[in-house]
Amino acid sequence: MMSQKTPDNRSQVQFVCLDDLVPQDHLLRIIDKAIDWTFIYALVQDKYCEDNGRPSIDPVTLIKIAFIQYLYGIKSMRQTIRDIEVNVAYRWFIGLDLYDKVPHFSTFGKNYTRRFKDTDLFEQIFQHILEECYRFHLVDPSEVFVDATHVKARANNKKMQKRIAHQEALFYEEMLRKEINKDREDHGKKPLKKKKDDDDDLTGGSRSTGRFPDSTDDLPSDEKTIKSSTTDPESGWFRKGEHKHVFAYSVETACDKHGWILDFSVSPGNEHDSRTFKSLYDKIAHLGMEYCIVDAGYKTPAIAKLLLDDGVKPLFPYKRPMTKEGFFKKSNYVYDEAYDAYLCPNDQMLRYRTTNRNGYREYKSDGRICAECPYVSQCTASRDHVKLVTRHIWEPYMEVCEDIRYTIGMKELYSHRKETIERIFGTAKENHGFRYTQMYGKARMKMKSALTFACMNLKKLATIKHRWELGMA
Repeated sequence: MMSQKTPDNRSQVQFVCLDDLVPQDHLLRIIDKAIDWTFIYALVQDKYCEDNGRPSIDPVTLIKIAFIQYLYGIKSMRQTIRDIEVNVAYRWFIGLDLYDKVPHFSTFGKNYTRRFKDTDLFEQIFQHILEECYRFHLVDPSEVFVDATHVKARANNKKMQKRIAHQEALFYEEMLRKEINKDREDHGKKPLKKKKDDDDDLTGGSRSTGRFPDSTDDLPSDEKTIKSSTTDPESGWFRKGEHKHVFAYSVETACDKHGWILDFSVSPGNEHDSRTFKSLYDKIAHLGMEYCIVDAGYKTPAIAKLLLDDGVKPLFPYKRPMTKEGFFKKSNYVYDEAYDAYLCPNDQMLRYRTTNRNGYREYKSDGRICAECPYVSQCTASRDHVKLVTRHIWEPYMEVCEDIRYTIGMKELYSHRKETIERIFGTAKENHGFRYTQMYGKARMKMKSALTFACMNLKKLATIKHRWELGMA
């Protein structure tokens, strides 16, 4: 029997309780019970005037509105407010009844500009939620997984200009320079003279004059130009895939073996992971990690030395040698530590010549002997038949890392990257709107990252506590 519903009950007056309209197992109800949200008042107390001005919107309500946006991956604050207006669960979560007026979508942006800009409020919120995870003994930082993902910036790829690259000093540059000169002195060489431009690099200064050079001849030999967005100058030009280039931000993230996000750092998308690693490592160095598992982009002597000197075991993957086809690989040349020389496949010696500015010792063969060698075509293509092999002064650290990689159980440990850090990035992009940002600037990108990762940790914490209450865990 067919029945028809008439819309007459749309205007019917009913007495309802808002709490009864939100299911007991709703995600927002579970999240609301997971932590005490009043901690936000202490974080923002100094951002408000005590006895002057109009009453403000409740800061907890304000932060919860942002949490709804990042928890459900809503693309903009404007759309978030529209959803709150019609969603009973959202109203219940932020503390509004059915007839309370929802704040204007620009309210959060105005509060950010006037109160929260240039503060670490959102990082503090992230850290507070992480501390709650620690309090329940859910986090195990003995094995830390580190990787970076790129988030597309809100920048038109066609609106760009070229500018001189502002090259920041590497975190190990001064230490490397001292060890290079010591190594040269040990080999009877004179110390390298300090470049005039090196002082500017170490102090973070720019070597540009504020104008773009008239031609490439005006640039120093170690300067280069990069593409900069006129829409969001703090983003970086990043190659995505084979052909696509976009302006983006790089978000470097660390997590434990259970997938809890421990910390993060944000940098322009054109900066290499190995250059930005130190900023993230400084935040997690105190956690007492035993292993740091990273991908091939971090496999550098400087990072190996940094971790091993701190008592952390780096776990790098195998990296295929980038040798031209048909030529001997570097592994075919054996280093003799006693003679400080390399032996080639024909048992000829490559002797030390110098240590260059990049920290590599250069070992060269005798071209007269190599000219008569039957393997010369597989060894070198130089006109004088001289073979050059380089060895970094911190190469022993890389050899220790190789020993760690061959240890029993390390292959299985490295395979957990796909279940931890890679899964975090996949979840963030698929469910929390982390593929791109609708905001401009590095500061707002930090806010987005902090709130997104805080939501992910909080959702995981709330789910676990809810299962404990039900006796399922």
